[in-house]
Amino acid sequence: MTNTQKLIQAALDCLENSYAPYSHYNVSAAVLCASGKIYTGVNVENASYPAGICAERNAISHAVACGEKELTAIAIVGGANYSASDYCPPCGICRQVMREFSDPQKLIVIFAKSVTDYKQMTLEQLLPESFGPEMLGK
Repeated sequence: MTNTQKLIQAALDCLENSYAPYSHYNVSAAVLCASGKIYTGVNVENASYPAGICAERNAISHAVACGEKELTAIAIVGGANYSASDYCPPCGICRQVMREFSDPQKLIVIFAKSVTDYKQMTLEQLLPESFGPEMLGK
């Protein structure tokens, strides 16, 4: 199994933990950090809709909570009723959070239906002309 397939499999393995009782659209993500460690997250909806969190931001927050600050890849799986039936690109907020913890030219973003059926792009392709921490003097 390739590293890409391992990352996709980690996202697939976590999909059943998604909490989406309102939209019934379940999403899971797995991030690969520069350390080589993988962290997962799922979407968690809330009756007060804006209080929910996307799987991608959940996985990134998990990584950051464990001391990671540099992402190298992220795999995203999702679809209705716990299926990985759609290519599931990240929303705009998630793209911006990815930007905070990566080099947009190097971060690989993978949308997968299975370990053999996936698309991948760089974050720069998904978020061109992005605003990042270096613009604030970091």
